[in-house]
Amino acid sequence: MLNISTNSLNKKVDISHFISSKKVFHKEHHKNFSRLLGAFFLILFAIMFLPWTQNVRAEGFITTLTPGQRPQTIHSVIPGRVEEWFVREGDHVKKGDTIVYLSEIKDSYFDPTLLERTQAQLDAKKQSVVSYSGKIKALDLQISNLVNERELKLMQLKNKLVQAGLKVESDSIDLEAARTNFIIAERQFNRADILNQEGLKSLQEVEDKKMKLQEAQAKVISLENKLLSSRNDVINTEIEKGRLLAEYGEKISKAESDKFSAMSMQFEGEGAVNKLQNEYTNYEVRRTFNYVTAPQDGFVNKALQSGIGETVKEGEPLVSIMPAGIDIAVESYVAPIDLPLIHLGEKVRLQFDGWPAIIFSGWPNVSYGTYGGTVVAIENYISSNGKYRILIAPDEQDHPWPKEIRVGSGAQTFAMLQDVPIWFELWRQLNGFPPNYYQPSKEDNSAMKKK
Repeated sequence: MLNISTNSLNKKVDISHFISSKKVFHKEHHKNFSRLLGAFFLILFAIMFLPWTQNVRAEGFITTLTPGQRPQTIHSVIPGRVEEWFVREGDHVKKGDTIVYLSEIKDSYFDPTLLERTQAQLDAKKQSVVSYSGKIKALDLQISNLVNERELKLMQLKNKLVQAGLKVESDSIDLEAARTNFIIAERQFNRADILNQEGLKSLQEVEDKKMKLQEAQAKVISLENKLLSSRNDVINTEIEKGRLLAEYGEKISKAESDKFSAMSMQFEGEGAVNKLQNEYTNYEVRRTFNYVTAPQDGFVNKALQSGIGETVKEGEPLVSIMPAGIDIAVESYVAPIDLPLIHLGEKVRLQFDGWPAIIFSGWPNVSYGTYGGTVVAIENYISSNGKYRILIAPDEQDHPWPKEIRVGSGAQTFAMLQDVPIWFELWRQLNGFPPNYYQPSKEDNSAMKKK
């Protein structure tokens, strides 16, 4: 039993006549089994050399090609009170259709004639600006008149100053003549006095010469006084000129000050007009926000606020809308190790949740229930789930996608890569190697760019 002895028991005991031995040690059965096993291994070996399409599998969900076609939430631009609903969930709305009416809850906008009152204030302020503009024109005219009057006065004083100068010159000439006459009279008097002492002239002639001398002296003094008076007139004219410049400078400065004050008030009025215009426009636009309208054609998915009389805050969601006439696409996520294998224009196969499919990922030609797609966008930054997002559009050369699929449902994607033997794919999977890296052909790239 322990095979300690060298004598084999099976050589001494014949067990061939037993039924069990006949079934187990049947030579023909053993031969057929060996042939079957060999044929199986030959077929398996041949299968290992069959072509296998490498692929990158990913999961995603249905979305739209453009952000404007994706489900959106309509928010309240202003705080208000829900007064009336104009739609029900599931209704189809067109762009501009009213969804809900909100009334004001701020006391600043309670006045039903707010626009009319603001317009009246705006008109009054405009008239104020016009009056200030007229005042500025009147002050400009006044300043111009003052300047002209000052120029005329200055010309008058200039002429007067010239006349006074000429008079000073004339008086100075007369004074010089009088002084000359005085010197002559003095010489005549001295000569007559000497001749009188010698007895050649009479006393009467001496007295006449003395009288003429005194008259000449008096005339000199008179002309000196007249010359000083003329010089005084010149000084007075200069003083009058300075007083005139100061007087008209004060008047012109006061008029300019009034003008600048009027201009300041005009600018303040224009600023107030612009502010009132801004307020009027804001009030007018705010009135349109009381009616919340559909931004585009679509279907009302869900009312996020319910009832009548509820108050909503500014920016609070009211209703969600699914746009109509959208371009379906699939948003899928690829692992970073497979991202270099995905290119724009890449052909992929898709399986949609809820649609029966028989999938052989390595043999896409024998798969059933899958649809064709084309990669149209690849995200350059990794998503929060640690994968890269790609966007897939329907393949125009393949049969169209089902019309009944909805945005948000799941989808499986298969990006088709190179064809390799099955043994190579098994070897790659066992070693954890990525699929073969490749670049699309130049013809595919040029076709994608043209598209």
